[in-house]
Amino acid sequence: MSEEILINSTPREIRVALIEDGVLQDFMIERASRLGLTGNLYIGRVSRVLPGMQAAFVDIGIERTAFLHASDIRPAGVDGGAHQQNGNGDEPVIGKLLHEGQQLLVQVMKDPIGTKGARLTTNITIPSRYLVKLPNAGKVGISARIEDEDERARLKGIMEQILPADRSPGYIVRTVAEGATLEALRADMLFLDQLWSSIYAAAEAGEAGTLVHEDPSLAIRVIRDLASSDVARILVSSEPAYRKLKSFAESFIADIAPAIELYTGRRPILDLYGIEDEIEKALNRKVALKSGGYLIFDQTEAMTTIDVNTGGYVGYRNLEDTIFRTNLEAAVTIARQLRLRNLGGIIIIDFIDMDEATHRTQVLEALEGALANDYARTQISEHSALGLVEMTRKRTRESLEHIMCGACPTCEGSGSVKTPETVSYEIFREILRQHRQFKFNELVVLAHQDVIELLLDEESAGLAELEELTGKPISLQAEAMFEQGRFDVILM
Repeated sequence: MSEEILINSTPREIRVALIEDGVLQDFMIERASRLGLTGNLYIGRVSRVLPGMQAAFVDIGIERTAFLHASDIRPAGVDGGAHQQNGNGDEPVIGKLLHEGQQLLVQVMKDPIGTKGARLTTNITIPSRYLVKLPNAGKVGISARIEDEDERARLKGIMEQILPADRSPGYIVRTVAEGATLEALRADMLFLDQLWSSIYAAAEAGEAGTLVHEDPSLAIRVIRDLASSDVARILVSSEPAYRKLKSFAESFIADIAPAIELYTGRRPILDLYGIEDEIEKALNRKVALKSGGYLIFDQTEAMTTIDVNTGGYVGYRNLEDTIFRTNLEAAVTIARQLRLRNLGGIIIIDFIDMDEATHRTQVLEALEGALANDYARTQISEHSALGLVEMTRKRTRESLEHIMCGACPTCEGSGSVKTPETVSYEIFREILRQHRQFKFNELVVLAHQDVIELLLDEESAGLAELEELTGKPISLQAEAMFEQGRFDVILM
């Protein structure tokens, strides 16, 4: 499998595309006006404790207060999550962990999304190339994606050799550490130790609302977290960004540095492989399948629903085979679209109903296999009694649609507008209301062109009846600036 990373860097925006075998698999965007907060460390001040929610609101110096749940709090002297419990022994007691006005070092787990504030934790994690440092936990873990038992044992042995005698900090060995040498892991550990020392010193001296550590830019995070030996090349469109990435790689990821190249082509870098077109498609509700079927994505605040349809695909053998093949293709496409659109939270997939249990199992296996390389954690359930597949995907940042799009000013995000017929009847009711309440000599109706045409044509009889009822003339005027659902009735 050939992998490439394309980085389009401008002063106000960074866009990154991950390509596998010439096909766009993931797309990330970061804008100067909306920098992500995930991974940042702040000195927070508890502004309100909520016993009923077992949580607290914490001021970290940004516009909206952040949210800290009891399960994400590390009590003093305890490794890992919160362990103080209530009388039933099953839940942490927020009142014993925090009090209003308290200062504490927190890390952003999830960016603010929609109306929700950032999600925080006091279980600090500091990532580098091969390791993630856990300053508050004295344990060592190996990434579950490293499946070879011999390699897991080798890495664990290396960590035993290079860990400090007191084993006070913990570490997670990342997936990209597979095959890494003892020297590389030790260098990573020393870097993280120095970084944590500087963070700790800043936290001790700082005031509430202070940012004490900021996660690197998107471009650096991508080559730190996602670039591996499988990446054939990393193309960068900007010379300043290229020099910065090259310097970072040579200092911390020497094996990746040769793959970083400055893009000098005449075409825009994201025109390669038709990436700009793929981004546009990822903003649409409808996604076409090669077979002729299609998917419909509907994203709401509560969940995302995906509907699978055969469309123009008629198959070759029988109906069950046609449905099965459409669902198989849909499963692979859905996995790719979830990454491209960065959809998270609860996701409901309505595959076309299949009669054979083996077909349902194969479709689920295809979906799981296609999601295997997804960096976001996913959980998939079996087909429900209604034939739906429920799954979750970890959400840490806003979706592509929320970053690049806003609510439609006409439908205000509802996805639909009133028909001209509906608006014309609303106009009739408004005219009757005005007639009963006020005296006037003439009425002027201002509305969208399509509404005016309907009133002059199909609804002309109704308009004539109103003129006879009110005894006053009614004039119609099309307003180019009016949306279809807007109108005004003016008394003259």
